[in-house]
Amino acid sequence: MQKKATEVKFWSPLRIVATIIVLALLALFGLSSCNSNDPPPRSTAARPTARVNAGLNSLPRLVLDAENRAAAGAQPIKLSNYSGKVLLVNLWATWCGPCRMETPELVKLHKEFQSRGVEMIGLSTEDPEASAQSVSEFVREYEVDYQVGWATREVAQTLMQGHTSIPQSFIIARDGRIVRRFIGFNPSTTPPQLKQALEEALVEKG
Repeated sequence: MQKKATEVKFWSPLRIVATIIVLALLALFGLSSCNSNDPPPRSTAARPTARVNAGLNSLPRLVLDAENRAAAGAQPIKLSNYSGKVLLVNLWATWCGPCRMETPELVKLHKEFQSRGVEMIGLSTEDPEASAQSVSEFVREYEVDYQVGWATREVAQTLMQGHTSIPQSFIIARDGRIVRRFIGFNPSTTPPQLKQALEEALVEKG
């Protein structure tokens, strides 16, 4: 009887609620990336933390004449228009939880670095016809003030290099070199790492 009383006391309602909260937080922060090949709204927990790929020699040079569909049926986004500028390209999807967590941080970075000549482009990996409304709603909901469109299959494959997890962010130097690659999103480490990468790209001479 004494043992049973101890067990009941240990698993008090307060402890149960606290345990549920902790498990929920672990699930939230553990979900740092989704698979771009997954159909919405399904997502998968691929990595416990975001990864930074600094192996510059293994990263492709950005093709500056690649084109992507513009968000509102406007003119295609020509990456050649950004030649000579530091550029952040983000691959994402509206149904991806970590992408939703990352977007407000990207908006903050854009506001901070835009006046210094940094440009940002968000390219959805979704089907442009099927996701037109959801992308427009996403842009309004998160008050995205940078260029948004859809990545063509060729551009997405070139950038991802076989790693289909999203979000992915690429910091591109003025000469078109991809100098830093981020896979997934960690709310504690990714924002300051993105900021540092932009600072380093700005001081490089194009």
